[in-house]
Amino acid sequence: MAKLYFSYSAMNAGKSTILLQASHNYRERGMNTLLLTARLDDRIAQGDNGKGKIGSRIGLQADAEMFDDSTDIFALVERLSQDTNFACILIDEAQFLSVAQVWQLSAIADDLAIPVMCYGLRTDFQGQLFDGSATLLAIADVLREIRTICHCGRKATMVVRQDADGTPITDGAQIEIGGNDKYVTLCRRHWKATMAQVTKPES
Repeated sequence: MAKLYFSYSAMNAGKSTILLQASHNYRERGMNTLLLTARLDDRIAQGDNGKGKIGSRIGLQADAEMFDDSTDIFALVERLSQDTNFACILIDEAQFLSVAQVWQLSAIADDLAIPVMCYGLRTDFQGQLFDGSATLLAIADVLREIRTICHCGRKATMVVRQDADGTPITDGAQIEIGGNDKYVTLCRRHWKATMAQVTKPES
């Protein structure tokens, strides 16, 4: 039976690299994969064919279909499957999925019998779950944690957003695309200490 997988981590744990390696493994064995990524992640420019790209920090990249809030992913996969037999669907930036889209992914696994592998962040810079991640944590068949480390050597589970001067930011929009210059990955202990330093006490 096909399953819905969610591999989650803090930033800079190599999620996209693992996704691209998984796709390569399938294709090396003559099996087709379908890659999807969030339309709002424009850190890698769109290609001439209008598709997005999934890229890793070590330089790997591949073309991908794009989704946004209006995308019916089940309908997209069902349509594309008419011409191609997909062995697996791989989703990058899965935290940006809507609740409804996560349920669509479960239908792809359950009704179309295609495994779906999602990769994304669990929490935002305020320590709150993304909607897509929360729903995946609730209904995915298999949960996998991809580990990275804090500067202290402990497992990193949290992320701090900072301004151009390196000062941590405690509020703002949940979604703000950026690279290593905007985000720092920390263990929970150092995340709490960092946030406490910049949180003003109530008067």
